[in-house]
Amino acid sequence: MRTVLIVTHGSRLEADTVAVTVAQQLQAAGIDIRVLDPEAERLAACGLTDVTTVPPGTSASEGCELAVVFGGDGTILRAAEMCRDHETPLLGVNMGHIGFLAEVDAENVGDVVRGVVDRTYSVEDRLTVDVAVLVGKTVVARNWALNEATVEKQARERMVELVVEIDGRPVSRWGCDGIVCATPTGSTAYNFSAGGPIVWPEVAALLMVPISAHALFARPLVVSPDSTLAIEIVDERGEGVLWCDGRRAADLPSGARVEVRRGAKRVRLARVQEATFADRLVRKFDLPVEGWRGEAARRLATGGDH
Repeated sequence: MRTVLIVTHGSRLEADTVAVTVAQQLQAAGIDIRVLDPEAERLAACGLTDVTTVPPGTSASEGCELAVVFGGDGTILRAAEMCRDHETPLLGVNMGHIGFLAEVDAENVGDVVRGVVDRTYSVEDRLTVDVAVLVGKTVVARNWALNEATVEKQARERMVELVVEIDGRPVSRWGCDGIVCATPTGSTAYNFSAGGPIVWPEVAALLMVPISAHALFARPLVVSPDSTLAIEIVDERGEGVLWCDGRRAADLPSGARVEVRRGAKRVRLARVQEATFADRLVRKFDLPVEGWRGEAARRLATGGDH
């Protein structure tokens, strides 16, 4: 029996309604539907029956061919926590605003049903980061992120002093609001808002971007995926907080060290459409492309291939 996990936003009736429509069509094709315990009652109220319910957690996706997620990027990041250990691909239906991690918008859910039933979807492997927090030589916390790990100031009224290190060598010291360590997948998220570059998902790299740094040199850095990024809180009065994907936090005392490396485990995103990342970029950010004539038009205008 093929099994698909359904995950919804949790507070949007539209997401539940669309999820039930897709789930019922998958059931009609002979696919078993699994839902999370906290969401089962809401989905049943929308008409979804004959499902398997499971508690949320890392075992929720075990044995599933796919997880179909109805919501924005936050919902997809929540689902990634349940799917990473079992390498279950995530297919996102955007019910939010920009929704860069989502594959299709709600009006195109027919593509999702066809792609899943016919098994015509493709899967992309996305780089993650593993994060360790050290106090002295002791590791006091470990975490991971798909989009980014950020070290941020804890006190609203003042900056925090941070030293950054790449591959065991100091690079700079910043008085700032924090530092973003992002993956290419996360380059369109917090990294983008902080002034970092957009990086195509298939590029293997790690990004480091200071947030509101009071310094002459405060440029984004793009480094090897095999590099180790380290951030130390050197402010004796300052404390910080580590955030992973904006969902999981850990307090950082003065003197704490945060190390960020390429993740040992990947997150897999499923696609049912053939759009390139450039096309998604234009559509999500509503970028102006008027005047583009394409390769065929260029050849016609120049009278050849050169």
